[in-house]
Amino acid sequence: MTIRENISLRPFTSFGIEAQARYFATFGSTEELRELLSRKTANTLPQTLILGGGSNLLFTCDFDGLVLKNEIKGISELHEDNEYVYVKAGAGENWHQFVLYCIERNWSGLENLSLIPGNVGASPMQNIGAYGVEVEDLFWDLEAWHIPDKKLVTFTRSDCGFGYRESVFKRKYRDQFVILNVTYRLRKKPRFNTSYGAIEQELERMGVKELSAKAISDAVIRIRRSKLPDPKDAGNAGSFFKNPSVTSQTFEELKTRFPDIVGYPNADGSVKLAAGWLIEQCGPKPGTSWKGFRRGDAGCHAKQALVLVNYGNATGKEIFDLSEDILQTVKLRFGVELEREVNVVGSL
Repeated sequence: MTIRENISLRPFTSFGIEAQARYFATFGSTEELRELLSRKTANTLPQTLILGGGSNLLFTCDFDGLVLKNEIKGISELHEDNEYVYVKAGAGENWHQFVLYCIERNWSGLENLSLIPGNVGASPMQNIGAYGVEVEDLFWDLEAWHIPDKKLVTFTRSDCGFGYRESVFKRKYRDQFVILNVTYRLRKKPRFNTSYGAIEQELERMGVKELSAKAISDAVIRIRRSKLPDPKDAGNAGSFFKNPSVTSQTFEELKTRFPDIVGYPNADGSVKLAAGWLIEQCGPKPGTSWKGFRRGDAGCHAKQALVLVNYGNATGKEIFDLSEDILQTVKLRFGVELEREVNVVGSL
């Protein structure tokens, strides 16, 4: 548990942005976390940041504080009943590997969330979701360390305040808690969800005759790999922007002006717009598109406009500035404000 100085954060984030942490350490248990937070170094610095898989962070400058990387591992089956099995995973476990672990044991529910980058600890924080499934649908509870009061707190589903890519950990309790482990309630008798996106078409292309969690997972993996760049090849954080929601009236008004606009009805009567489609219709100049645009090593992916990319040596500020330009052009053309899904760290 050595606290090291002036450590590059580039290897620890999927964006691959060069930024340095003034101090850096890792922890693999609650006891190690408590010990690190009690040290004089942690108590005299202006800020402490807990780092997981680094798949949803954009550093725009060096971090003048202490970065603690969560490496708490372990997966265990807590108990089961006739319908469900309750599985706990350490916050430092890789999310995709956890999903595969559950699929191998025929525990159903997570298959639509295959290949989402990051670690287990970030899954409830972001309320990650894909292809018609969100973490809140499967979440049971989590344990987190409350930094100010130095105590362990259990959060149930209702405590987490889940919303679209939201939870209390992103706003209300931001920087107050360290998620240690998460428990999911998974089905022993599956209820598959294949109606969203291109899953059914991909299953047909794969020649799947008998539906299974593994088949759905394989289909999702193929779809994601066809659209999203591997961070090993081009630094990225997956979807950079959230899909915005508008009232049904606003959607109808937009549809009269833009007949091809893409929208999906929400349970509350509002309509969720496809941010990728909105971005594709805009560009740095009239008649151009952000999709495939590149400015130096900062760009917008050629296959998915929602994904901003570091093609090599882009700075965090260059990626942020590109996102700001995209936000402004979408608002100017459609009157819709996009919101970043990625957490931006640093002064701008």
